[in-house]
Amino acid sequence: MDETRTAIDPEATRLLFARPWTFVRGMAQANDLPPIAGTIEVAFAGRSNVGKSSLINALTGQQGLARTSNTPGRTQELNLFRPEVDAGLLLVDMPGYGYAEAPKDKVDVWNALIRAYLRGRPNLRRVYVLIDARHGLKKNDEDVLTLLDKAAVSYQIVLTKADKLKPGGIDKVLAEIAERIRKRPAAFPEILATSSEKGAGVDDLRAAISRLLAGA
Repeated sequence: MDETRTAIDPEATRLLFARPWTFVRGMAQANDLPPIAGTIEVAFAGRSNVGKSSLINALTGQQGLARTSNTPGRTQELNLFRPEVDAGLLLVDMPGYGYAEAPKDKVDVWNALIRAYLRGRPNLRRVYVLIDARHGLKKNDEDVLTLLDKAAVSYQIVLTKADKLKPGGIDKVLAEIAERIRKRPAAFPEILATSSEKGAGVDDLRAAISRLLAGA
């Protein structure tokens, strides 16, 4: 199925993200996750300080929903969010990766949590891998993409902080990343460019999630 052509109801999408959202809980172990019946999940992964929390807040229109911090590596659990009126959807904020100053044992625990989650959630429809538009794909991003390929988990690249690039710069980044993921088996080909600060691309991400939910 070509998701880019899947018809969605714009009003249903608006209502899904306009309604109040709530923090469910944070989980340090994958086996603490709630039952999966009747619910699909989309997860957000990215390097520490890439702007995951800010994007989740922009997506749901609630600035205080996901905690933001200037301290990289603050998200150390799987944090779950859902609409207050059940819509059969969970958003999962995954621990940030690639924070060089984190102790090795803590990084190992985070990595084990991520792997256990990816292996054990058949209702996980997509992982949105957030990439800072100013820096492009780094080695630790490539490692995560490889992990997702091996786990056969569909993922899509979402550029953050696109407003920080000079005019025309985003097209170059989009082209470079598209070429680098072209042969990756689990990569969804469309790349989204967003800015949590300016709101650019947020509606495109909402529509992408709505298509996944419509296809459930």
